Amino acid sequence: MASPPPPPEPTPVSEAGLESIEGLALDAVISKAGSRPAAALACASTRLRAAVADDSLWRRFCAEDLGLYAPVDPDGQLLPSFQVAYKVWLESFGMYPLSLVKRVRELWGSMKRWLSENFPEAAQTLCKGVSEAQLKSAEDDLGFKLPMPTKLLYRFCNAQLPFSDNDEANVRISTHGIIGGYAFYDHWVNVHLSPLEQIVEETKQFYREFPNVFNGHKLILVATSWFHPKTFILNCSNGELYVGTNNLPIGEMLPCVPKALIKPTDSDVPQDGLLLWLEEHLRRLQNGIIKTRMLMQSRYISLYPEAPPSCTSAVTNGVKVRASGVFVPEHPQTRGPQREYMYTYSIRMSVPEACMLGGVYYSSCQLHSRHWIIRSRDRVVADVAGEGVVGQYPVLSPGRDEFVYESCTPLPKGPGSVEGSLSFVPG
Repeated sequence: MASPPPPPEPTPVSEAGLESIEGLALDAVISKAGSRPAAALACASTRLRAAVADDSLWRRFCAEDLGLYAPVDPDGQLLPSFQVAYKVWLESFGMYPLSLVKRVRELWGSMKRWLSENFPEAAQTLCKGVSEAQLKSAEDDLGFKLPMPTKLLYRFCNAQLPFSDNDEANVRISTHGIIGGYAFYDHWVNVHLSPLEQIVEETKQFYREFPNVFNGHKLILVATSWFHPKTFILNCSNGELYVGTNNLPIGEMLPCVPKALIKPTDSDVPQDGLLLWLEEHLRRLQNGIIKTRMLMQSRYISLYPEAPPSCTSAVTNGVKVRASGVFVPEHPQTRGPQREYMYTYSIRMSVPEACMLGGVYYSSCQLHSRHWIIRSRDRVVADVAGEGVVGQYPVLSPGRDEFVYESCTPLPKGPGSVEGSLSFVPG
């Protein structure tokens, strides 16, 4: 039995076939083909070159591929057309997937807008992006390649102004870290994203200090605190981001991002831990989960959560109390039969309208005492009662800022909780 004849090969659309298509239909075909085929078609004939030269077409390509809605170059300078803009961007970033270029550009654009509106002091510490040549020089100094997403992050913004030997200058920018921090008692942390030159310098020093612990690993220090040291470390081999603990000298680091999300070499959607962490951090800033706060006349990003579920809130007799906690990896952890980790918690008290007791309204009230019960899993590890908080007895009334009290507690590894009560005297 004879086999059926093979199906005919599909006939490719020739340039001549495209030239026979009229007006809007031709525009739709070129638009569907994408920017690179469109550029190739411009070489086929005079008519196709004219069709491809339509700047509305390149406006669409700029928006779809780069998130670009004005014909500007990577430095923000106005260009004569979207077609020229697309060409300039492709010359600058054509070695990266354009979807990743768009993603990183939008991250930094949103971060800069949020900082300009909410924390202009920190916005002024952001630096102009580096060149490919500068990235190559840094990689040569380090002796290994940086992950693609991290390189793009630094192409768009070279992080923040570096710390120097000038203590006065360091103090001025010390609270302006875009990663933020916390303060309790004499422990004050504020983390800055490090510029490329600081990364190279501090990473080299890091390897010199701990030659037997980290040699052979392709690690870089991407963020540090000028106060009590808190360090973020990126593994350039697998794209994982870690925060160093107090035991960093013996190699202890904790992952910051779920490993399953990291795809440092995926040609479709490469993403490393640093990019993912910054995107989540920005989301929390935009959604008000974390906010800026004043401390000793300086503004900083406070990492104590301000919104549920990470922040709990209760109103009793008109007194509002909010509470949240943060893990403190860099604090010395106790060692013994069971190792303990340090957490800091923030208690905020206010009277939004008036306090009430027994049906009587009062314009103010004063803190008298507190009682905390701290648990690790189901076991009570601390039952603390006392007058006031750290020797203070704040008076609360409508219109006043919250009274903020921050402290810390060690807890064994595993889930923990703090609960308790505050007693106030009305009037």
